[in-house]
Amino acid sequence: MMAWFSDNPSKAWGEKFFLAYTPLWMAGMAALMFSGAGGSWGDLGLNLAMLAIAAPALVVPALVRDERDIGRPWTRTYWFKFNLWVAVFSASGSYFGSEYFFDVLGMVYNYPQLEWRFDSTLLGSGEQSVPTIMYPSAYFYFLTYHTGAVLLLRRLARSPIGRWRWAWPPAVFVCAYFFAWAETYAMTSGSIAEQFHYKDLSRMLEWGSAYYAAYFVVSFPMIYRLDEGKDENWSVGRTVMEALAASVLVLFLLDLMTRYVGTLY
Repeated sequence: MMAWFSDNPSKAWGEKFFLAYTPLWMAGMAALMFSGAGGSWGDLGLNLAMLAIAAPALVVPALVRDERDIGRPWTRTYWFKFNLWVAVFSASGSYFGSEYFFDVLGMVYNYPQLEWRFDSTLLGSGEQSVPTIMYPSAYFYFLTYHTGAVLLLRRLARSPIGRWRWAWPPAVFVCAYFFAWAETYAMTSGSIAEQFHYKDLSRMLEWGSAYYAAYFVVSFPMIYRLDEGKDENWSVGRTVMEALAASVLVLFLLDLMTRYVGTLY
């Protein structure tokens, strides 16, 4: 297992924690999906439910993890900076990137009972908008995706194959495509089909997943670098700047793909 986790003790603890947190948010989301709450609860109820699912990612390590003995106040711990990086990146994706999913990939949000919405004013056709519940959900989904990707990429880097630089780009793409495809498939189950679906699911799974993978082709190798060295300790400022840089690069990729490939439905 040592080949999977970081040599940086702060990062290794954070990685194990986020893996342990994953079944918790999955169970919470499954309960919401299969109960039908998404189609009946209002803004307050659904937003509170999403925040309750997301809260342990911050509250639990804040209560149980003290790294002052290794020279890290809570603002310099990996668990906090990872949370911050993912929060910035996922918020940008929800605010701007959702517009591409609406107009290019045929994603449909059907929550007529929800009035709390927040997304780009000028980007996109404006025919759909993003309910605020999507911000915390993107956040905890991305916590797991990026933790898993960092572990996989590190395992590759420590393997004989990882010594060859040519292996890195295809590995990043395969990893990105897998997480994009898996989310698309899992989130379009019959239990929430009325609230969330794609106009052409088969095309989305095959080609749209490559489009969605543009997020992770950028973010996986960038977040991999966060405190990766044994004694590395990024500042909060650098963490935020790197997350913002990744967000802008994703927007360029989405826009270029839209220009040269067009819509997929």
